[in-house]
Amino acid sequence: MKLSIVDLSTVLPDESRHDALMHSIEVAQHIEKLGFHRIWVAEHHGSGSIAGRAPEILIGAIAANTKSIRVGSGSVLLNHYSPFKVAEVFCTLNELYPGRIDLGAGRATTGPVTDFALQQARDRQFRSNSDEQIVELVSWLDNSFPADHPFSKSPIHTIDSLPELYILGSSTWSASAAAGLGIRYVFAGFINQKGTKQILDSYRNNFKPSNGKSGIKSPEAILAVHVVCADTEAEAQRQIAPVNIMYRNLSKGIIDAKLPTPDEAVKELGHLPKLEKYVPGSGIPPKFIAGTPSQLHEQLVHIAKDLNVDEIIIQDMMTDHKARLHSYDLLAEVFDLKTK
Repeated sequence: MKLSIVDLSTVLPDESRHDALMHSIEVAQHIEKLGFHRIWVAEHHGSGSIAGRAPEILIGAIAANTKSIRVGSGSVLLNHYSPFKVAEVFCTLNELYPGRIDLGAGRATTGPVTDFALQQARDRQFRSNSDEQIVELVSWLDNSFPADHPFSKSPIHTIDSLPELYILGSSTWSASAAAGLGIRYVFAGFINQKGTKQILDSYRNNFKPSNGKSGIKSPEAILAVHVVCADTEAEAQRQIAPVNIMYRNLSKGIIDAKLPTPDEAVKELGHLPKLEKYVPGSGIPPKFIAGTPSQLHEQLVHIAKDLNVDEIIIQDMMTDHKARLHSYDLLAEVFDLKTK
C-alpha cells in the first residue's frame, strides 16, 4: 500500500505564515527520503491557521527542492477559476518537473465574502458550474474540443506527458464526475465518514474508461484520512487535541484563529481526546485515526482492504513540528515504505 501526505501549511503557535510554508518544503524533503509516494498542498482562503492558499505556487517551490516525489494540489478549487488558466499553469509545472506533477481539482465555498472576492464577474450572483468546468478542464488538457468549437483553435501546447488529473471530493457529485469522465478519484474520508464506502463503490461501478490523455482505462481511487502516529496512545491523544479545537471552532464559524499547542488544546478541551478505532468490515473510517505504529498499521490495512484502495493520503494538522516529522518516521517504518 502506498502512503502519501496532503499538507495544509499549518501555522504553528508562535510562528509565522512564512515559517509554515518553509515547513511544507521541509516536510516534502523529509517524506521523500522516507519513501512516501506523493505530497499535495491545499487551497484554503481566509484562514488564520492555514497558510496554504496558492497551491500552484507552493507546488513549484516544493518540486524545486525535491528530486523524485510527486507533487500536486489537494485541491485547486476549480469553481473559482478559468479551466484554461488552471490547465496552462499545471502543464507549465509539468514542463518544469516532467512526470512529477498532479492536478487535483475540486470545489468548495469559503464564505460569501471570500467567494465573492474570488469571482471576476461580480455583477452577477455566484453559482458553481462545476460540471461544465471539469469537462472544459479535461478538454483543454486533452485538446479534445470538437472541431467546430471556438476553443479548438487555441490548443494548449505542452510536452508529450500531462500532469496526472484527479477529482477530489466527499460527495456523490465528485464520484459521478470522476467516473463519467474516466478520471482518477480521491475521496475525503475525514469529511464524510459514513458515505465513504457507498461513494467509492459508486465511482467504481459507474466508471467509464477514457481514451483521453488525462483519463484512465480502469478506476483508480485514493482515500484521504486524518492520521497521527505516536510512540504511545497518550501522546497520540495529545497530538490530535489541536485539530479537535479547530473543528470545534469551524462549527462556530471561526476560521481565522491560529491553532493551539497540544497542551493548550488539552487544557481547553478539559481532557485528552478519545481515540476512535476502525471497525473492520464497516467501511466507515474514524474522523481522526490516531495511535501507535502497530495500531495504525492494523487499522489502515483493514481500511484499505475494506474500501479497495491501494493508496492512502494522510492529513494531520499537528502543531508540534518535531512530533509531526516523527509521526511520518513511525509510519514509514511500520509500513516499510523505503523498500517499496
